[in-house]
Amino acid sequence: MELEAGTRAHYEDAEYYASNYADRTDDIDFYVKLAAGRRSVLEYGVGSGRIALPVARAGTRVVGVDLSAAMLDDLRAQLAREPASVRERVEIVRGDMRDVRLRERFDLVICPFNAALHLYERRDVERFLARVTEHLSPKGELVFDISLPMPADLARDPARAYRTPPFVHPSAGRVKYAEHFDYDGPRQILFVTMVFTPMDGAPWQTPLAHRQFFPREMEALLHYNGFQVASLTGDFAGGPLTNDSEVMVWRARVRRKKGRA
Repeated sequence: MELEAGTRAHYEDAEYYASNYADRTDDIDFYVKLAAGRRSVLEYGVGSGRIALPVARAGTRVVGVDLSAAMLDDLRAQLAREPASVRERVEIVRGDMRDVRLRERFDLVICPFNAALHLYERRDVERFLARVTEHLSPKGELVFDISLPMPADLARDPARAYRTPPFVHPSAGRVKYAEHFDYDGPRQILFVTMVFTPMDGAPWQTPLAHRQFFPREMEALLHYNGFQVASLTGDFAGGPLTNDSEVMVWRARVRRKKGRA
């Protein structure tokens, strides 16, 4: 149940999600450029369309898969305000990225902004990559970005509240905010509890659970599920992965089977 809550709760308030990540644009620019010239893109974790809408506005068809009804409802509301040409380029599918079968192949499959960190066990990764393989065209590419595990975050005291300055929540007004970090080492899952305390009203908590994938671990998971890594970078500009990187940007293709001699 803790993993179920850690997978869903953060995405139940689409308005706060959009407000909180409004300044995150490097990945949007990256994926828009990546999709340019492609016939179609499959996006896992499409959410409220933070990336899908700019891709569609740029002229590429997007099929977006997500488990969160709240986020998809927000995406539909935004689509209703878009020109018909953009609406026609976006198809929404509610479902689990480990299970959804679309009977279609895509030039590009993307899984942006830590959506893959909700694949908590090896079999979850295997099921997801099997679906990706089914949906990729012969020369298609899988591209995803996940956070690089930060030792300092994993070592934080679960009992300590890490506070930030108060801010204006889109529905609750001015709130105090704090986070608690609790790393489960054997399962490699970082549990984050976000605590919101309104100036007037009762506080509430939002849990978030993220599997921590280390670089060589992810490389092995891709390899043993039939993928060849084309590149791994430490930012969206193509810079190298270093100790100071906060993100890992993976690009991979299905490994071709060698023919018989």
